[in-house]
Amino acid sequence: MKSLGFALFLILLSVSVAFAQSAAPTDAQKSFTQLKTLAGTWQGPVTVVPPQPEMGDGTFTQVSLRVTSRGNAIVHEMHEPGKADDPTRYDHPVTMLYLDGDRLLLTHYCDAGNRPRMTGKVSPDGKKVEFEFLDLSGGNQYGHMYHAVFTIIDADHHTEDWTYMMPGDKPVHAHMDLQRAKNGSGVAGN
Repeated sequence: MKSLGFALFLILLSVSVAFAQSAAPTDAQKSFTQLKTLAGTWQGPVTVVPPQPEMGDGTFTQVSLRVTSRGNAIVHEMHEPGKADDPTRYDHPVTMLYLDGDRLLLTHYCDAGNRPRMTGKVSPDGKKVEFEFLDLSGGNQYGHMYHAVFTIIDADHHTEDWTYMMPGDKPVHAHMDLQRAKNGSGVAGN
């Protein structure tokens, strides 16, 4: 009888340990939680290499990140400050970031008319999330977004690096040095 009680104890202990381990957040969940801290409006200069006048090298950009869908998705939108919200005349790409099982995914709804997907991995220090190309839906005649890196400097400063693959597999790199936008009182706001 004592051995049955001991066996039952071991089974309950192993189930408890297994449950506790499964409840630990995955790297994808940690990355997603870290990216949620970027919710808000950001502004900063864009550097494009090699320079591309049509891609706004040297201009300012505005990025807004918004947590939505009960915390299950992040909407990332880019546009040039002061430009009308007119998608027939100006670029206004939208990117969705979300968890898919144990993967962090990014889907970029590109002004080129396609939707590249990328998978994210967090750096060991947790400050950088790098997205690698997974697949592409839609046409590729104008190229497609290929790679993205979000680096968190502090609560009010982050950088984004995006690589666009032009036709003929010619990469164009855009670096955005972004500061959290200030509200009218000079205080950082979301």
